[in-house]
Amino acid sequence: MLKSTLTRFSFILLATACLLVALPALADSQARIVRLSDVQGSVQINKNTGLGFEKAFVNLPITEGAQLRTGSTGRAEIEFEDGSSLRLAPNTSVDFTKLSLDDAGKRISQLNLVDGMAYVNWLGKDDFSLNFSHESVSLDHPAHFRVDTSSEVANVAVFKGDVEVESPSGKVNVAKKKTASFDADKYTLANKVPEEPLDSWDKESLDYHNQYAKNNSASPYGYGLADLNYYGAYSNVPGYGMMWQPYFTGVGWDPFMDGAWGFYPGFGYMFASAYPWGWMPYRYGNWMFVPGMGWMWQPGGWNTWLAVPHYTPTPMARVNLVAPVAGTTRTVVVGRAATNSLFSSRMVVNKGSAGMGIPRGSLANLGHLNHQVTKSGFAEVRPAPQFSATPTGRASASGGSRSSAGSPSMASPSMSGGHPSSTGHASSTAASHR
Repeated sequence: MLKSTLTRFSFILLATACLLVALPALADSQARIVRLSDVQGSVQINKNTGLGFEKAFVNLPITEGAQLRTGSTGRAEIEFEDGSSLRLAPNTSVDFTKLSLDDAGKRISQLNLVDGMAYVNWLGKDDFSLNFSHESVSLDHPAHFRVDTSSEVANVAVFKGDVEVESPSGKVNVAKKKTASFDADKYTLANKVPEEPLDSWDKESLDYHNQYAKNNSASPYGYGLADLNYYGAYSNVPGYGMMWQPYFTGVGWDPFMDGAWGFYPGFGYMFASAYPWGWMPYRYGNWMFVPGMGWMWQPGGWNTWLAVPHYTPTPMARVNLVAPVAGTTRTVVVGRAATNSLFSSRMVVNKGSAGMGIPRGSLANLGHLNHQVTKSGFAEVRPAPQFSATPTGRASASGGSRSSAGSPSMASPSMSGGHPSSTGHASSTAASHR
């Protein structure tokens, strides 16, 4: 039995090694890859595979030349390496025209907002430019602003910092709490920012990142940090060092059991985890199986971006990390791919779910909930809506409330564990400004 297990792991390791050799060395090239960090509702991506637009899901890599669009109920967030973010409202389309490095190693991001509304929170560490309608914005400093554009008119509203817009009528400086409107070859400047329904979604998304990614120096990158701190915790494990593990896992949990392989021209197949925290542990570092604790992620390897996650094979646990057969370009699902489920006001969190189905920021203190699930096997919870676009006030008597400070709406985990509740059953159920 041990011999057959080792043979299976040797085969998987060989397949992984062959795929790694076939892919370009991302760390030595000028190519860049950013993260599709949140997906709600209908969102599609065109990866230039010749298949046109296909369904997008969380943690898909985004490369230069890709196109992303949201449907009438769709929203999406993209995270850049330094933690800067772009949020797309419904009925919005954006092209990632350039994602590259200059000769000095500085990151350059050039995007084209084809139609719709986008929120930009740029931290100023890298160069950024956004084209829209007949205008463009270029940034080398921090700024937080909103752009909406159509074939007739475009508006730029600035929340923080200042933004210089290049337009047919010349350069226009839009300062904090001002809005510029562009129509053909003329523009107007207003001393206010009109409120939009999705401003609260943008604000609460930023609050989530600020709360969970601040004061973190363990990584030179900012994308994915907030999700690591929300959905899991670090431990100093004797003999292994500092390790990270998601909440709601067990010894039998496999970090590669749920996700998908996405094909990208010039890169080949890249693995995308279905877990909401599943970016950084699959792009850097190494997964190791710790006896008595299960699979844990060891941070590091920051100089090498991984298309295929690294792990240390072990006869103590079986993993599923076999790349698709060469020659196909279609997305290949592994286990449960990430789905964009409708919000549920009541859900069951099971041991072994590893956070699957828990919307970002919807529950407070997942560490405490993790202890309850570890003891009982599951717990029924009532999450708050994830980053609601409209004020919700008090969620419910057991669901917590929105704080007056404007922080993410996180419901207290009203729990019933150990046996099925009268209103549900103990099965794995996925739930889904300013």
